[in-house]
Amino acid sequence: MTTPDAESASNTAFPGRRRILFGTIAVLAVMGMGVSAVSLQRHYATSESKFCDVGEKFNCDIVNRSEYSSIVGIPVAGIGVAGYGVLLALATRYRRQADTPLRLLLAALAGLAFALYLTYVEGFILDTWCILCLTSLGLITAIAMLAVVVKFSDRA
Repeated sequence: MTTPDAESASNTAFPGRRRILFGTIAVLAVMGMGVSAVSLQRHYATSESKFCDVGEKFNCDIVNRSEYSSIVGIPVAGIGVAGYGVLLALATRYRRQADTPLRLLLAALAGLAFALYLTYVEGFILDTWCILCLTSLGLITAIAMLAVVVKFSDRA
């Protein structure tokens, strides 16, 4: 466990690097919110879309309207928007708090675990892939990797 003084020292050891890491996480979180918002729109849409239908194995509408697209009535894409919003807040508004690196790491790992579960559903249950979902998986993977760097670069 580090003392507040040691925490402050490690936070100032790499101020430029930390700013870049948090900034990159914030940009990726905004992108994730955008991808999740489009998925949420497709979840509620009544018409089929063509931009995400690129063959028999890639169809976002099938995935976004399946029985797996909601958990207790809450659309998975809505959970994504909220989750990326939390990551954005941690990377911007709360980035100076001493416990933010740990919170950011835990939130990112939770999001990654959820995304991996959904990817499993796509690949092994629905047998159809969603380009938006795979994009979100890539974004949350990158955020989780950066969150690991943020957390463990704190130990100077």
